[in-house]
Amino acid sequence: MAYDFDLFVIGAGSGGVRAARFAAGFGAKVAVAESRYLGGTCVNVGCVPKKLLVYGAHVADELEQAAGYGWSLEEGHFDWGTLIANKNREIERLNGIYRNLLVNSGVTLLEGHARITGANEVEVQGQRYSAGHILIATGGWPQVPDIPGKELAITSNEAFYLKELPRRVLVVGGGYIAVEFAGIFQGLGAATTLLYRGEMFLRGFDGSVRTHLKEELEKRGMDLQFNADIQRIEQLEDGSLKATLKDGRELLTDCVFYATGRRPMLDNLGLENTGVELDARGYIRVDEQYQTTAPSILAIGDVIGRVQLTPVALAEGMAVARRLFKPEHYRPVDYQNIPTAVFSQPPIGTVGLTEEQALEAGHKVQVFESRFRAMKLTLTDIQEKTLMKLVVDAETDKVLGCHMVGPDAGEIIQGLGVALKAGATKQQFDETIGVHPTAAEEFVTMRTVTR
Repeated sequence: MAYDFDLFVIGAGSGGVRAARFAAGFGAKVAVAESRYLGGTCVNVGCVPKKLLVYGAHVADELEQAAGYGWSLEEGHFDWGTLIANKNREIERLNGIYRNLLVNSGVTLLEGHARITGANEVEVQGQRYSAGHILIATGGWPQVPDIPGKELAITSNEAFYLKELPRRVLVVGGGYIAVEFAGIFQGLGAATTLLYRGEMFLRGFDGSVRTHLKEELEKRGMDLQFNADIQRIEQLEDGSLKATLKDGRELLTDCVFYATGRRPMLDNLGLENTGVELDARGYIRVDEQYQTTAPSILAIGDVIGRVQLTPVALAEGMAVARRLFKPEHYRPVDYQNIPTAVFSQPPIGTVGLTEEQALEAGHKVQVFESRFRAMKLTLTDIQEKTLMKLVVDAETDKVLGCHMVGPDAGEIIQGLGVALKAGATKQQFDETIGVHPTAAEEFVTMRTVTR
């Protein structure tokens, strides 16, 4: 049967665009449907605008450190509206780049909501298209618990478009999005409270990293409240919000920001017209080649609930395009040793196993750990400490994990990701000459086993 398209991609986020562009480059006839914004979550309401806001928040640190280097500065004034307007202009520029990438690669771009109407059929704005393969890359969506007053709360989607910076912010959640936005709000001048229902935030990260970041955030004056959760939210006559906690306490704030998880975006997608099954968590069930339980339909990215990171979606999109249309170049995505950064303040960089994971996997572990005050801070009164940590297999000498909390952690950890991918040993780390004077050299000069 002749189809309108060889591949029909639903969702023009990172993974969908990558799959579409490469498939078209391999000679396939490709269409992409997008109902919201080109570039997906990452470009529009995720990592890109968030990083821009992190940069803005970090300026406060630079101003505080300037006096130690002889700079006399008048008291600075921050304007939220200017930052958001500049951010919006940059996002619009990136939207245009994504549009050009698709169109110039020969992909047919359909701007409208796509709904699957059959195993090989998709409808967009009343028009039906047939396709040999359908790729679902619709991403995720933030969710707020169903509590009284939930409509008064915002999520990351709305935070990027606030008209003004709230004077007081209550951030709810314990994952990296909550930690990052708490740092943004506080760094830009809002009185910030981070509320998490568990014992400690950043579950799944190395224990030393979690504890160290907690201590540094407290030094900065952030109000951290663990083992706490909101029961209801009410708006008061003066426009402020009252959050009543499950333990009966009441917190007054001007903004309640929820970062308590994301769900797969499957709304009105038409999965009931297919044989696609969901897993126990509500994500689309796929095999190791991103094939769903319907033979003609595939899925990648956040909607399958594996590793929800932009570079991973990109890798999955490329893998799908190669397998379908350039099989001689196909290679599976390696989910081991994926470098990750959390743009908290100070930031986290991590790759490989945590100490806890290494022990659970049965490794005999040696830990090398260093805490120090960065050289840049020695001429200031700031007492922030940097943490660096190596987790090593004591029997093979192989470095299992690298972890850092401190300035430029994300930039530094990228190179270490290559080392772990190559199977580097602690001896090879030791024999690598450091770049002096830098913080990064600490990773190749740690000689004493901490435990």
